[in-house]
Amino acid sequence: MKRYAIIVAGGSGQRMKSSIPKQFMELLGRPVLMHTIEKFYSANASIEQIVVLPSSHHSTWATLCRKHQFQIPHQIASGGKSRFESVKNGLEHCTDASIIAVHDGVRPLISSDLITKIYALAEQNNAVIPACPVSESIRRVSDDSSKSLDRSQYYLVQTPQCFSSELIQAAYEQEERDAFTDDASVVEALGAKVCLCEGETTNIKLTSPEDLSLAEVLMTR
Repeated sequence: MKRYAIIVAGGSGQRMKSSIPKQFMELLGRPVLMHTIEKFYSANASIEQIVVLPSSHHSTWATLCRKHQFQIPHQIASGGKSRFESVKNGLEHCTDASIIAVHDGVRPLISSDLITKIYALAEQNNAVIPACPVSESIRRVSDDSSKSLDRSQYYLVQTPQCFSSELIQAAYEQEERDAFTDDASVVEALGAKVCLCEGETTNIKLTSPEDLSLAEVLMTR
């Protein structure tokens, strides 16, 4: 089946303590977003990539692509006021029956193996997301008390989250809700089953300066 990847890149540099949006910050000499796009292209050059950026960032991205002679094919969609709206805008570019992955633009360390695996699983199961078991103790905090929880029942969810086009297109026809924290929660609201596959501990989302430093170490290792 045809395959799309919606790369959502609407973040700011606030938690990075930078005036530069985090997807444009340099990682080993090039913007983070370029590394992410390259990972999908390396996994399968036929994946049609749609990069969702705020309209105010389109010209900046075009300038960066010229500067770094970045020529991997991709379409640009305009971001919305929320992640929900941004993904919905990206879906408008997915016009064929297909498998659609939605990925964070600031997760540049994803492996080709995980990309390949999750598309294949989504062809069989309609909705698949990567997740890793919680490895540390966790507690539920309530008012002035807290309670230890069984960590074996909890997983950390990652992207890309992968779905049949029919399912995710229908899911994003719903009204946006506060409970929609990722694409899987949007799909589940339709009553669809979401399957888990094993994620990667190195598939980190870059949100802090420490994350960027860690990514540099992991990519040069």
